[in-house]
Amino acid sequence: MSKRLKIYLGILIAIIMIAGFMGVSKPTPIDWRETFDERQTKPYDLQVFHKELEHVLPKGKVTNVYRTPYEFIYNNYDFEKYEYKINGTYVKIADAFFTDFSSVNELFDFATEGNTIFVSARDMPEYLLDSLGVYINYEFRSESKATLSFANNRLRDKDITVEKGIKNHHFLYIDSLTTTVLGYQQFENDSTQTKYTNFIKVPVGNGAFLLHTQPLAFTNYILLKDNQHQYSEGVLAYIPNKDVFFDSAYKVTAADGTNEDSRLRFIKSQPPLQWAWYLALIFLVIFILFNAKRKQRIVKIVKPLENTTVDFTKTIGNLFYETKDHQNVVHKKITYFLEYLRTEYFLDTQVLDEKFSKRLHQKSGKSLEETERLVKLINILQKKLFFDEDDVLRITVAIEKFRNKNN
Repeated sequence: MSKRLKIYLGILIAIIMIAGFMGVSKPTPIDWRETFDERQTKPYDLQVFHKELEHVLPKGKVTNVYRTPYEFIYNNYDFEKYEYKINGTYVKIADAFFTDFSSVNELFDFATEGNTIFVSARDMPEYLLDSLGVYINYEFRSESKATLSFANNRLRDKDITVEKGIKNHHFLYIDSLTTTVLGYQQFENDSTQTKYTNFIKVPVGNGAFLLHTQPLAFTNYILLKDNQHQYSEGVLAYIPNKDVFFDSAYKVTAADGTNEDSRLRFIKSQPPLQWAWYLALIFLVIFILFNAKRKQRIVKIVKPLENTTVDFTKTIGNLFYETKDHQNVVHKKITYFLEYLRTEYFLDTQVLDEKFSKRLHQKSGKSLEETERLVKLINILQKKLFFDEDDVLRITVAIEKFRNKNN
């Protein structure tokens, strides 16, 4: 190696070392991304809020939800007693709450049974907003300094002023007969001094939806600045002091908190599905091995007699299935079953109460427990607003089991 090459190499190493030293000594820039992760300490994450939940709501337990609302709530439903195994408040805080149709329906069912759904997000599913009769509007503003306040005068000491990050997402077209306004936002340089609604309560069945359009109010930056944590305390005053089911920002872990990003995550989390998967693989291997040695001889196909009644029934059933009209199917099954009870046992089916269950038990010879479960299921489905394939399956199995003379 020549002397000149050694000098050039030394200069290059010195430049790399100086650049590396400057990069290490340079302060790490603050990450202002709005990620709303309950596990992180960045300004717009939720670690502080998540830790303080158990102290603000001491009678409840905080459970992290790493699955979709449908998976979590559906798996906590007791199909024998027709009731949920869990009760409390489902909490979701994010920039945008995007979820599937089935999850929205499951949240409605969960609220109907006396639970609370709290969502703080700038954007929410259109299907959810339409069902509740509200609309989120956005108006661009160059400044973002705004006052967040409550409609309840007793919470006026909880009002705060946020100097950055607040965007003018607010509710429009609110039905005052069914919706209660809980909070407002007002921008400092607004010449009209308009109070925009940002916090509402919509009752659903025995429970309610609490919708909020300013998720930044619950982030680390806001909660640790001066006394601005008092606003989140005011919001939590509307949440029952019960268990909280906190929807995690990222669904990259399994229900038990372990890292699991496999496409087979849900199958592996359910023991019956897991065994079915393994058995399918075993039978597939056995089939391949036997089929490689010999082929089965051709079996003559005997065409069965046509049954037009069965075909007609299948056609009608497929029509309802393809149109996804699960509500119509459930109501018709209940109607025909009640007609069967009137003609078979001469019962009055106007009121399906405890007295009716006992009379049906006596006349049908079925057990009282089975009869009461069936009547309870019919009452639940008659009051339900949204239906899916599982509802059709439950009522079909229950009716067929009851009408089976061998039971």
